[in-house]
Amino acid sequence: MRSRAEVDATLRTAKLNPAELLPVVHCLSFGPQAGAGECCLLQLEPGLCAELEAGRSLVIRGEKDEQAVLCSKDKTYDMKIADTSNMLLFIPGCKTPEQLNADQASCNVIHSKIAGFSNNYWELRRCRPKLKKLRKLLMEDPYEGPDSRKDQTLTFSKYTTEDLLSLIQASEEEILHQLQVIDACKIEGFWRILEFDYEMKLLNHVTQLIDSESWSLSKVPLRTCLEELGSLEPREMIEHTLLSYGRKYIDDGEVYFEMHEDKICRAIAQMLLQNAVKFNLSEFHEVWQQSVPEGMTTRLVQLKGLALVDKSSRPETIFLLKVEDLPEDNQERFNSLFSIREKWTEEDITPYIQDLCAEKQTVGALLTKYARSSMQNGVKVYNSRRPIS
Repeated sequence: MRSRAEVDATLRTAKLNPAELLPVVHCLSFGPQAGAGECCLLQLEPGLCAELEAGRSLVIRGEKDEQAVLCSKDKTYDMKIADTSNMLLFIPGCKTPEQLNADQASCNVIHSKIAGFSNNYWELRRCRPKLKKLRKLLMEDPYEGPDSRKDQTLTFSKYTTEDLLSLIQASEEEILHQLQVIDACKIEGFWRILEFDYEMKLLNHVTQLIDSESWSLSKVPLRTCLEELGSLEPREMIEHTLLSYGRKYIDDGEVYFEMHEDKICRAIAQMLLQNAVKFNLSEFHEVWQQSVPEGMTTRLVQLKGLALVDKSSRPETIFLLKVEDLPEDNQERFNSLFSIREKWTEEDITPYIQDLCAEKQTVGALLTKYARSSMQNGVKVYNSRRPIS
């Protein structure tokens, strides 16, 4: 261990003026267990530091074949290793110059042991939650109703909230929000998605009751729906259907639902399109309008991200193209879209890439990066920047 005299002699040899330096000296030496790779450094933004200081946890999520992400309660971050040219030393109890200035009673020579060192650290970057896998897992065993033999006899994978938190690379709040978006429901403690035909059966029961009772679509009573339809389907499934296709509110102590016209029209359009490769657009529009509940109006804008109109064919046609069926990776998504159609207008492609936008990123910025623009008959169109095989 160095003495103060040895430190002063070293300063003279280096031709440094002690008056220009803090009087306290750190003498560093490697501890017996010091080594690279024993510790990892993680660079945190102030918000994440505050979460840890408040006693909350950060979780690293990802299976062996996935790139790890770090999740707080409500955000997801990509993890990347950043190399540094300066060696980073781990020194327990090390004091900064500011702390030394504040502690005038500090010993002139502080002997510190280096516990470890590293030439890199983990860097975090906010990213989109990887939620496509959530629907994929739940679609392994969609719920077909209480009378389904498959549900009673076969043991498919079923998932609790804890299971999904361990499998999905997203924060807890992002996962729970996405479960609402995809209209998942809890059945016997497991998250399930309704099989589409069963969902349409439930919706049909509700809309037929609304029609027979001549209720306003903005005021559908929960209690009467459960009383009238409870003998046909489980009451929790009737209420789930109302929650999925309506907005719940309370009036004079009674629970009512305001039905969402756009969502109901969209679901019926999907039912009509799912068994057809392509549908004559004018014929589809006629059948679609006839199929929705009385008082509702169908509009093509309701089908954004669900169906695509081919205006170049004669007659014009429409076909099913669901955004949730497209790849989650940006480049793969664009490759898939440009293999379906060589040139896209911004209006047509936006519903299929909107979900790829990172925080503060626009659709225009995505198109600039992954597509090339040109003019066609006075309209700006976008095609791929790379050959599509």
